[in-house]
Amino acid sequence: MLTKSITSFVCFAILSTITSAALAANGDDEASTRGDAPSPRKTVFAPMDKPAAVPNTLAESSRAGMETAALVFSAPPRETPAEGRQIYQPVAEYLSKIIGKPVTYKHPGNWLVYQTEMVRGGYDLVFDGPHFNSWRSDHMQHNILVKLAEEHTFTIIVRKDGTQVSELKHLTGKIVCGMNPPNLGTLAVLREFDNPARQPVIRNTTGWNRIYQGVVIEKKCVAGIVPIANLAKYDGGGTFTRIIHKTNAMPNQGFSAGPRVSSADQAKIKAALMSVQAEIVTKPLRAMYGSNSGFVPTAKDEYAGLAVYLKDVWGYAH
Repeated sequence: MLTKSITSFVCFAILSTITSAALAANGDDEASTRGDAPSPRKTVFAPMDKPAAVPNTLAESSRAGMETAALVFSAPPRETPAEGRQIYQPVAEYLSKIIGKPVTYKHPGNWLVYQTEMVRGGYDLVFDGPHFNSWRSDHMQHNILVKLAEEHTFTIIVRKDGTQVSELKHLTGKIVCGMNPPNLGTLAVLREFDNPARQPVIRNTTGWNRIYQGVVIEKKCVAGIVPIANLAKYDGGGTFTRIIHKTNAMPNQGFSAGPRVSSADQAKIKAALMSVQAEIVTKPLRAMYGSNSGFVPTAKDEYAGLAVYLKDVWGYAH
């Protein structure tokens, strides 16, 4: 038993060292979130299946402090830190007033940090995609509170005047603008290719608008992965783009709350996010996903099984 505890401690120390190095290397700047180089399918970080156990004495001594500490709210690094603060900080401040407790928005800086913090339970409130909500519901005791009303469907677009690609299989070996896994759009598209050797190369591009521009204006990629709601705002009439593939519809982006958020506070947050007052606060957030509607109630059953999209992503195999 002592040997297993020592082994867990050593693994935790190694994990902490790797994560610290990643943070130091990437920093909290725009460059750390926007890499444009073609990238492989999987993330490069492989955390332990389970966090190292915390000794009971340490857990008991810190419990009082944890109960009064600020709740941490986060979302995927789909935008720069400055853009993230502009979109999410007002939401954090709004929820702080609603529950009468501090809620702090924390931009993860990059996908590596986002994955690490999620797996270790570092986020109390999260707004992100259906596969993440499903995974946290299954493994992190999170409740899914509300979601965007529209269904979530991804498209693969090409330039309308392009002749290289007319169907999905033509993307083999081609450069596609998207976001690195574990972004759901990218995972959903890569699942369509049974042979990894015949998959497209994902050019990591942060932000749906930048993906669209990378295909239509800058011509960095022969195709791009964009939610259908966003595409409707960029090119609703199909003047500049053609859709060559659509993914299956799923429940949309949603808010989940972890075990440090009391049941009473979860109920307050849920009601607050669906209120008329929240429409102004959440407008920039909803605009990111082309949503004209407010939030609607949801539950874990709607997201059941969607964690399967993460089964091949290192770090989520619990």
